[in-house]
Amino acid sequence: MSAIVGQVQIRRIDTGAEVAACFPLMHQLRPHLADADEFVARWRRQADVGYRLAGLWDDGRLMALAGYRLQDNLVHGLHFYVDDLVTDAQARSGGYGHALMDWLKAEARELSCHKLVLDTPLTNVLGHRFYYRNGLLAAALRFNVVLDQ
Repeated sequence: MSAIVGQVQIRRIDTGAEVAACFPLMHQLRPHLADADEFVARWRRQADVGYRLAGLWDDGRLMALAGYRLQDNLVHGLHFYVDDLVTDAQARSGGYGHALMDWLKAEARELSCHKLVLDTPLTNVLGHRFYYRNGLLAAALRFNVVLDQ
């Protein structure tokens, strides 16, 4: 893994304009999102129930992005759930994902969570390797079915 160079900043993304500017990177992870307007609309709805975005910039360029929220359920209790985690395809293996994951873990601890949880497709083999290297372990399978409307 190569080292991060430049001026790195990790911060929360709190306005619609900031979210819209993140669309090209989020679109790499969520290609079904049609455009920045749809992304912002979905962010606003989810933010109303606790969803937050944080980004990592290197010399002013957005390199990694995470969407997360606090959740509470009978399985995990109060936990930090990562909905979205993406590093720019041109910058992978540059340490940005690791730095953002460390920030997410620190944020979870700050919020008194004892567990960070995320889901990933079984086909995301490169992602699995990244998660294992960052201390996350596969602990469950999630099943779902698409329901006809």
